[in-house]
Amino acid sequence: MENFNFTDILAQAQAMQTQMQAAQEKLDAAEVTGSAGGGLVSATVKGTGELVSVVIKPEACDPDDTETLGDLVVAAVRDAHAKVGELQSAFMPELPDLSGITGSLPGLGEAAVSADDLPRPTPPTAV
Repeated sequence: MENFNFTDILAQAQAMQTQMQAAQEKLDAAEVTGSAGGGLVSATVKGTGELVSVVIKPEACDPDDTETLGDLVVAAVRDAHAKVGELQSAFMPELPDLSGITGSLPGLGEAAVSADDLPRPTPPTAV
């Protein structure tokens, strides 16, 4: 078994926590806008995924076709959420590969208990 310096591992974990906190703060402050229908409907979403506004241009409002307007709103929100996903991927730090560590520590490299070792629930009996 290899010798590991747990002080170094702890320092790496603390540095990663600091990076994650900084990324989360950037996401909290960020806003992205998605659109649909050539800009007829736009939706603004925070980096955390919270929908903060929907803007609908008057020409998108056809009282005889509210279904299309609903579809445009959904499409704009989906577009904004997709952009948030890209933003989150860009802001989040890469996680280190810990397979070398977990594989060498007893109980972490392989499942300590297999699914076959777990108790099975018994079905209820009729009274």
